[in-house]
Amino acid sequence: MAIGWRFIGRPLRAAEPGAPPSPLQVALRLAAGFVIVIGAAAGFAEIAEEIGPGGDVARFDEAFAAAIAATLAAPTRQFFAGVTRLGDPSTLVALALAVAAVLVVRSRRRLAFAWILALAGSALLNGSLKRIFERVRPVHEPGFVSAPGWSFPSGHSSGAVVAYGLLAYLLVRALPARWHLPVVLMSAALALTVGSSRVFVQVHFVSDVVAGFLSGSAWLVVCILGFELARRRRR
Repeated sequence: MAIGWRFIGRPLRAAEPGAPPSPLQVALRLAAGFVIVIGAAAGFAEIAEEIGPGGDVARFDEAFAAAIAATLAAPTRQFFAGVTRLGDPSTLVALALAVAAVLVVRSRRRLAFAWILALAGSALLNGSLKRIFERVRPVHEPGFVSAPGWSFPSGHSSGAVVAYGLLAYLLVRALPARWHLPVVLMSAALALTVGSSRVFVQVHFVSDVVAGFLSGSAWLVVCILGFELARRRRR
């Protein structure tokens, strides 16, 4: 709670004081981002090639899903059914509006618009990928979680990576340096937990979640690089 009040009560600023990054630093950040995006895209493509009938990934998915169905106790599944709500569209929309409202109050309207645009772009990207691959979800008990639509890639996984990753980015810009690592680790753990929960409630295969992590990470890097370039241009 103290972190939240500090975020609201102080201006959103650069995490590092002093001069803006040099052209070399900007180039290195762009290169690192490019490598991450290309790596995520390559991993996504490798998974996509093997999710068809008879593919190695598809066989692993089916075996893992069967093992989960046979061994996971109902209370454990109910726990993950609660955890997975943190990645529901309604939860992420509420988060998006709350953060945007804070940014508007702090007179950061452009950043608020960019934040909303980044999350909307993530949802649009995931929906487009689902329509391209049209993978059927695994057989699951509808009593725990209702999940209509296609399965690949996981929208909860990609949405959690983008939403909580961008939230961590904003908090890192606003908070003292001692909070940076805890915020980033907490964001990563939250996104990982939300994505993993989709497997345990049996509405996604493992490869759906991994692909969601990869596509979400690529979009997150693109958004953060865009935010950073905009900051440098304003400076």
